[in-house]
Amino acid sequence: MRVIGLMSGTSYDAIDAAAADLHLDREDLVLGPLGMVTEAYEPGLREALAAALPPAATTLAEVCRLDTLVGQAFAAAAVRAQRELCDGRAELIASHGQTVFHWTDQGEVRGSLQIGQPAWIAEATGLPVVADFRPRDIAAGGQGAPLVSLVDLLWLRGRPGTPVALNLGGIANLTAPDGTAFDTGPAGALIDAAVRRFTGRDFDADGALAARGTVHEPLLRRLLAEPYYARPAPKTTGKELFHEGYLLAALADFASSADGNVTPTDEDVVATLTRLTARTVADAVRSLSATGSPRATEVIVSGGGTRNPVLMAMLAEELRGVPLRLSDGLGLPAAAKEAYAFAVLGFLTSHGLTGTDPRSTGARHAGVLGSLTPGRSGFPTLRPGARQPVRLVLK
Repeated sequence: MRVIGLMSGTSYDAIDAAAADLHLDREDLVLGPLGMVTEAYEPGLREALAAALPPAATTLAEVCRLDTLVGQAFAAAAVRAQRELCDGRAELIASHGQTVFHWTDQGEVRGSLQIGQPAWIAEATGLPVVADFRPRDIAAGGQGAPLVSLVDLLWLRGRPGTPVALNLGGIANLTAPDGTAFDTGPAGALIDAAVRRFTGRDFDADGALAARGTVHEPLLRRLLAEPYYARPAPKTTGKELFHEGYLLAALADFASSADGNVTPTDEDVVATLTRLTARTVADAVRSLSATGSPRATEVIVSGGGTRNPVLMAMLAEELRGVPLRLSDGLGLPAAAKEAYAFAVLGFLTSHGLTGTDPRSTGARHAGVLGSLTPGRSGFPTLRPGARQPVRLVLK
């Protein structure tokens, strides 16, 4: 089956569309990558999303408008991927949509909202669409995230040692071979918020601002006191917590040097937030062995954060000798891994197979994820007798 996976993360800057040929071979799920295209959100739409996201207030009218506009943007990305990557032969679209709210209450996830109405994708491509992946896991008592954990477990199974998969998006998440998976905290979320506040740009290109700054240790200690980091897995978080207002509240403690603390420069703030990401990720990796798991022997990293050399250097330093490797070296491009992961989840759903591991999300049981929107020819044809795969093999 040829599947297109659509993904836009918590940075809400662009839509990634990755295409793959997928088939089951006994216990293996075989994935043949066909490439990825990226469609940037139109600036006005990105600004509207930013204005509507927590902690900002919004209206149901605006949510409706954004659901349509994001759906149309996802549809355009799918059409392009069908044309440029699939020779017009894709059979299924798997759309994560755009997360706009992840509702947590005392560590329990109550709901999660992804917008980007899949009917627009189905209408534009004529293909069936699997969307709304998270709610089924939440209904079963899970966190609804990180959903890439099952793909990580299948992909790394059989690799020697204790490999840990790490994704650095707006939020960082990891998966360990024993099924433990969770969001470690912010990756780019607070860095991007600071850069937008100080410069008007969207992110710290090549880590240039962080490279010019010095880590402000009092600010770092203040940020590391966030209770989220000490919570046990499974746990998830998002920009509902780690947003610009959160950062400004922390900076307010250092508005003057009257208490003996030197006020950090803009560059110092970005350097400190970059160190925060590296430190909390490394602490999370080390926490795995504290719960009885073997010590990590390598960390395989993907996501947009891999393009920040300062962050990657700090992370390598914080990991204290644990090798840091890009997922590209194992056959999954770092920039496309999550889009490929949702292509896999869509494939599993279309075969009536489960897309979660309860050890990762905390759900009562594994679940078949998502809702199906039919294409012009109806729903995809299910392959009878499909067996749940135990490995993901790249060809």
